[in-house]
Amino acid sequence: MVAGMALLTLNNAFLKTLTGDYPPGQLIALRAAFVFIPIALIVWRSGGLGSLRINNYGGQSIRAGFLVTTQFLMVTSLGLLPLADVTALAFSGPLVITALAGPMLGEQVGWRRWSAVVVGFIGILVMVRPDPEFFRIVALLPVLAACSGALRDLVTRRISSGESSIAILCFSTFAVLLAGGASLAFDRAPLDYGDLPVLAMAGCLQGAAHFVLIEAFRHGEASVVAPFKYTALPWAAMFGFLLFQDVPDIWIIAGAVPVICSGLYILHRERLRR
Repeated sequence: MVAGMALLTLNNAFLKTLTGDYPPGQLIALRAAFVFIPIALIVWRSGGLGSLRINNYGGQSIRAGFLVTTQFLMVTSLGLLPLADVTALAFSGPLVITALAGPMLGEQVGWRRWSAVVVGFIGILVMVRPDPEFFRIVALLPVLAACSGALRDLVTRRISSGESSIAILCFSTFAVLLAGGASLAFDRAPLDYGDLPVLAMAGCLQGAAHFVLIEAFRHGEASVVAPFKYTALPWAAMFGFLLFQDVPDIWIIAGAVPVICSGLYILHRERLRR
């Protein structure tokens, strides 16, 4: 999970440099095309096309739908908000996973972890700034992306026992390519071929990141693995400053602290339970 978040944050940083030039659908389609480069390498190392066998088309389709939704919302967010803000607001995802791990996966979530979830969501409210004078509608986009991503991760956990990680990645990437391609009928921009290296790098990072994230949810309980997503924040702050000269404001920092502490406490309670 730590490795996956580092790769995913760097991918978002690369993609953010292009959000002013292309609509979200075109960006996710172009990036998805390059994701097939690491997929091809993994398939080759995994024994060939047999590793792409699909056993659960329903579960794969549901996961792909959540992934498409998440990527549209995230790319739109990257075009409107600083990288660190998007990453911090997306930290609501692990809290959603913990809240839903009981009813969806049958995992035990006690009152202490529920309390941590509540504290974490208070931190999210601080970052969103619910005061009518300061409320930022666009700040809800990464929160919605986080909720969609949390549902994607829970579905990943449910189907991973019967599907290979590379099959899950390939199926979902193809769905993203189709959805992004379909959006070109409504909104597109002329392609600057000088942007292809950036898109290629983003695609390779995206593919590698999602492969290791799928592996994380295959081998670890969702409520344990999810808090390690918080390692993305220092990466986002660093890349945001180096590439875009963005510095997180006091609201983002103040809200991120209880969210991160809540996630770490959830992990601590899970260790004690074991």
